[in-house]
Amino acid sequence: MSHALVLGLGGCVDFEVAWSPELLAELAAEHAIAIGDLDSAVQVTDERSLLVSILSFVREGVGGERFLASSQLAVEFASRFDYQITLGGTCVRAAQAIARLGVPSLVHLVSIDDNVRRLLDPRVAYLCSAARDTLDPHLIIQFPGDAAVALIDGEVHATHPNRIIYVNDPPNRDLPLSPELPDALTGARAFLPSGFNVMRDPELLRERLRFLQLAMTRLTDDAVVFYEDAGFHDNALRDIVSAEFRGRVDIHSVNEDELQSYVGRRLDLLDAEAVAGALTEFRPLAIASTIVVHTRVWTLAFGERAAGLSRAIAGGIDLASTRYCHGDHFTRHDLDAVRRLPRQPHGIGFAAEISRLLGDEVLCVPARTLDVEHPTSIGLGDTFVGGFLAALVAEFPQ
Repeated sequence: MSHALVLGLGGCVDFEVAWSPELLAELAAEHAIAIGDLDSAVQVTDERSLLVSILSFVREGVGGERFLASSQLAVEFASRFDYQITLGGTCVRAAQAIARLGVPSLVHLVSIDDNVRRLLDPRVAYLCSAARDTLDPHLIIQFPGDAAVALIDGEVHATHPNRIIYVNDPPNRDLPLSPELPDALTGARAFLPSGFNVMRDPELLRERLRFLQLAMTRLTDDAVVFYEDAGFHDNALRDIVSAEFRGRVDIHSVNEDELQSYVGRRLDLLDAEAVAGALTEFRPLAIASTIVVHTRVWTLAFGERAAGLSRAIAGGIDLASTRYCHGDHFTRHDLDAVRRLPRQPHGIGFAAEISRLLGDEVLCVPARTLDVEHPTSIGLGDTFVGGFLAALVAEFPQ
């Protein structure tokens, strides 16, 4: 059976830790962590360096993804907190989100265990390249916008809610691809390749890219290939993707953190001139003729296909906004309520200005005005991708 949406390339099991500033403060005191120790680029090799990393991200108010010395460190750290087990990976979260709206899809998995079998929505079909069951959980830390944690010589405060992901996942690191994938692409209307960011072996990455390039020849000419970027653990591998995964990719999608990583500087998301400059810089590095940038204030498309992506962008924004407000267990009613919310005034002003600067090459849609006491920041980009692709192939509920 063919599927209109084929989403890859690797899912995972997430341990989502409940935010506890009191427990984090206790652990920071136990490890004698001071303000001067904070460094978001620290190598995470043990519990102390993991705490340093988490607290650094909180202070900066940004999200990110970092490599762990071992997946056992994720298990041991999560066991100190209340946590829930969920399914992650861009392809799986996207598939799970649209399944709640009755939209089916096929996902490509590189690992599986009983958690996956139990939690995967029955409307999500899958093929898996794994020869045996494994569990290497991703540690997810979600912090609120008013987060504050005491250290031994001061306090760190967040400026925005966000999430941090810590990973040591051998199946996703090696990303073995199923020989069934080329057949699965026959008849697909959209294909999502994502997940290269946790790979660490350049030659293995090149091998996977060659396999995919050949597999994608099975797609019809009008099928859309949507590449979702991510926080690469090693930017040298990101450069390999930039150089070698071109040709059949139609849309290169990034979030605000990833765009800033490409251009090497922080951006004011309401400064249209700064964003226009960053898009111009990013364009030669992108692997597609159309770029999509999704942020908390607006989402835009820039390039060849931009004018035709209004419906897809709206679908992505509204589904991600629904998850932000209602978490995993949102309903169609929740989505309808989000669609009635006004656009952010600052986003409206930005959209007008970026359109003035870049003309017909850009299409910008402001985000919704969202005011909830306990927002969900995990998986928003993945959910955006699901809504975008479902709307793109006309399967998103109206």
